[in-house]
Amino acid sequence: MSQWSQVQQLEIKFLEQVDQFYDDNFPMEIRHLLAQWIESQDWEAASNNEAMATILLQNLLIQVDEQLDRVSQEKNLLLIHNLKRIRKLLQGKYHGNPMHIAVIISNCLREERRILAAASMPVQGPLEKSLQNSVVSERQRNVEHKVSAIKNSAQMTDQDVKYLEDLQEEFDFRYKTIQSLEQSDKNSALIKQEMLALQAMLNTLDYKRKEVLSKIGRVIHEIDMLMSNMLTEELLDWKRRQQIACIGGPLHGGLDQLQNCFTLLAESLFQVRRQLEKLDELLTRLTYDGDPIPVQRPQLLEKVNFLLYNLFRNSFVVERQPCMPTHPQRPMVLKTLIQFTVKLRLLIKLPELNYQIRVKATIDNNRRFVLCGTHVKAMNMDESANGSLSVEFRHLQPKEMKSSAGSKGNEGPHMVTEELHSISFETQVCLYGLTINLETSSLPVVMISNVSQLPNAWASIIWYNLSTNDPQNLSFFNNPPAATLSQLLEVLSWQFSSYVGRGLNSEQLNMLAEKLMGQQVSYNDYQLSWAKFCKEHLPGKSFTFWVWLEAILDLIKKHILPLWIDGYVMGFVSKEKERILLKDKTPGTFLLRFSESNLGGITFTWVDQLENGDVTFHSVEPYNKGRLSALPFADILRDYKVIMADNVPENPLKYLYPDIPKDKAFGKHYSCQPNE
Repeated sequence: MSQWSQVQQLEIKFLEQVDQFYDDNFPMEIRHLLAQWIESQDWEAASNNEAMATILLQNLLIQVDEQLDRVSQEKNLLLIHNLKRIRKLLQGKYHGNPMHIAVIISNCLREERRILAAASMPVQGPLEKSLQNSVVSERQRNVEHKVSAIKNSAQMTDQDVKYLEDLQEEFDFRYKTIQSLEQSDKNSALIKQEMLALQAMLNTLDYKRKEVLSKIGRVIHEIDMLMSNMLTEELLDWKRRQQIACIGGPLHGGLDQLQNCFTLLAESLFQVRRQLEKLDELLTRLTYDGDPIPVQRPQLLEKVNFLLYNLFRNSFVVERQPCMPTHPQRPMVLKTLIQFTVKLRLLIKLPELNYQIRVKATIDNNRRFVLCGTHVKAMNMDESANGSLSVEFRHLQPKEMKSSAGSKGNEGPHMVTEELHSISFETQVCLYGLTINLETSSLPVVMISNVSQLPNAWASIIWYNLSTNDPQNLSFFNNPPAATLSQLLEVLSWQFSSYVGRGLNSEQLNMLAEKLMGQQVSYNDYQLSWAKFCKEHLPGKSFTFWVWLEAILDLIKKHILPLWIDGYVMGFVSKEKERILLKDKTPGTFLLRFSESNLGGITFTWVDQLENGDVTFHSVEPYNKGRLSALPFADILRDYKVIMADNVPENPLKYLYPDIPKDKAFGKHYSCQPNE
């Protein structure tokens, strides 16, 4: 069954989650019509390979054309109209940046897999539950509502300033007219009446000036309150969701909504600034005793500038964290002399800033590493499909300085992979007389010099982003905190859903929990140390828990991926539990489990019955990557033979647990010819 077919069978609450990440960037109609073709392409690899992405985009458009021909023959007018629109949209949006659609489709497929995994779980994990808090959703709606109200208030104040300007011009004209008269004419009754009218007009001017300044003050106060409270919380929540997404969690959305809020607030502040400038202009033409403008305007302008500085500083974010194209599912682990990519965005999207902001990338301040490659680039609105003001660095390489190379040999593997670094970015915005220096940093990264250090480096990234929402605690591993086991298990399931397409169910997670903490009744509040996760060897073994688990991920990815995705590999089950499951089953029933004593090994056990009725169990030596590279695992299961009583070789494997005929489960994965 295709992944899309499985998605369509989900409950409505999960289908609503799927609906959230399909839009004009990748329409759901295309996902539906081209489901099998889309799932058969390697979008993940294409997301970091421009030539491959270009070919895939061309092939995608060809597939759309073929669908157009088909529906044209069926005379389905609505679908014809939609497909023509979608084809034009895809061609226009991604022609200059084909890797972007590869990223989008790869993310959509990954998110589908995560939702399918979540749907198979009896309960939602604690981390995911916290990210989908209804209070957070309500706050998002409140922020958008308040930003819209502030924008309307600023526009209404514009009308008040215009009225004030017109009123002052009329006063100025009438006052100058009287001043131009001869002295004798000024004493007439008509002129005295006009002077009284002018005094009344001046009183109205004074009232209107105070009213406009009061309204401007209220707009500024509302922006200040929104920025200090809800908008800051929204930005922090987005950054936390980004952290979780980086370690395999739900894809983080909401940046476009934040950009809309930041941009509208910036436009409102600049509008208020222009209103204050207009008041200053009116002041130069007319002032009087008790005039409120010279008293209040400087304070209001200072506050507006202060808010603009803060708004711009908070708007400079790392949209996509540093990641090596060769390891797209292991972000924030960087290998020396290997290129990585990173993308930044300014959430204040103003046309005046297009190509005007040059961003410089640097690494740390300890001078141990330097960045090679193009490390200064201009932000623009042309490279992103959604037209955001952003910049993507694609050719940066970390290089270790020679002066520190001599110390490398003295460092153990844990010292290397627990040392955190930071990629920093700085730029300057010059706009409407303001000059604002901006700085931001990536989440902490781990530098490695050899790919063998990747598993432990990735463990450090997982532990950091699971345990803290502090974006810059580079000394974290001087005293790493313990993690709640329930949250860690949720993240471990994400490793499987994001890396090998299927997460872990509650039974599989229970087995991992027992392996980490022994036989415990409940693990909801159990605190697990960093050392037990990644540094201490498992009892009686020569490897750590994490090394054992990473080897299984590698085994699945390279050798048994289709079987894992189909859900036919139980995998995480102890020998004791295995016997309990099999003992009452039909002879020949077997299950597949990962070896607990061999790294990256998989074995199978079947149940048999002796003549006297006793149940017996048989297991085979674990198959590792060496043996599986020579022969597909499905073929091994098909062709496995044992010598029976009459010296006749026979395959003892009849039913995959609980009662699935072996050929029904694995038949589609057999190669053409059986291997005796």
